[in-house]
This record gives sequence, structure tokens and C-alpha cells, in this order.
Amino acid sequence: MRALTVSHDPEQGWDGLVRFWEEMEWPEGSKVEIIEGIVTVSPAPAFRHNVIAARIQRRLYSVIPEDWEIFQTQAIAVPSRLGMSIPDLLVVPVRAYEESDSHVPAALAELVVEVTSKSNARHDRVSKPAAYATAGIPLYLLVDRWAPGGPTATLYGEPKGEVYRVLSAMKFGDPIKLPEPFGITLDTGEFPVD
Repeated sequence: MRALTVSHDPEQGWDGLVRFWEEMEWPEGSKVEIIEGIVTVSPAPAFRHNVIAARIQRRLYSVIPEDWEIFQTQAIAVPSRLGMSIPDLLVVPVRAYEESDSHVPAALAELVVEVTSKSNARHDRVSKPAAYATAGIPLYLLVDRWAPGGPTATLYGEPKGEVYRVLSAMKFGDPIKLPEPFGITLDTGEFPVD
């Protein structure tokens, strides 16, 4: 199943768009995001996709501070880019929840991880990094199972405007190091491939 987009009134503005996102009855198990002002409904991630996220999450728990959490289904908002994303992994201080029950301002995130799905890899490669960089999220890890040259993991950092600098890029099988405050190396050879 491919991702689908849902129409809404573009005159509603950001608050109306968020209200639409929060109040609609979406298919159970689907991932509903707002990407560049367009509501996108995607099927639940596949098993291998979830295994990758779980393996990264397990490693991250060993190094994050007590007052940070890791979430797989938490929405983060980037109003300036008309974006509401649900990253595969979000590392954020617990204080972020003082802002809202339904979503967290993306600027509070320390790390965002996206694992591509075949149906919406472009969002993870283009639209989401621009939004995450705009929000100033320090690190973005893209695990691209569907990269044209074969599966890769790319770590982005040092956001400026809508652009990140590539800190490292590896093919599956090579280790990728997350800098401080994480200071861990992920073994991409442990990631399942399709």
C-alpha cells in the first residue's frame, strides 16, 4: 500500500491544519503526518523497518540521560514548514511535554531517526530533513533501506536554515558513530535488508 494524501482547506492556516490532523478519524495503525502542509496517511511500518528502529532504540537507551526519553509514535511540529512528523525514533527531554499533549515542538528534539519505507522514502530524504534542519534538531539519522545504490545510513548534523551537513554516510554493514551527547557506534550490519 502506498501513502495517500488527504485534502483540507488551505485557508485554515497552521492551527486549522493541526486541528484537522488531531480530530479526524484515521485508519487504525496508520501513520498520519503533515508534510509541507499536506496530510499524508501511510500504512504501518513493515516488520524489518520496526526491527531496525528497535535495535537503534536499544542502543540509545544505554546512553541517554535519565530526563530524556525515546519515542516511536510521538509527533513533532515544525509550524514554519507546515509540518507535523512522526519520526521512527525521537529522542527528547521529558520537559518537552509541558508544551502539548498531542505533539512536541521539533526544536526540543535532540535526535530524530527515520527508517525509509518504499512508499514514502522521498519524504525521509527531502522534506523531513529540511523541516528538521529548520527546527534546529542537532542530529538526524536516516536509515535508507531503499537507497538507489543499496541500503545506507546517513548521519546529518550542524543544521543551517533548511540544510544539514552530512556528518557520515555508510552502506549497511559498516558502523556509524553518533557523536556526543550519545557517543555510540551503531552496527548497520545488524540491520535486516529486504
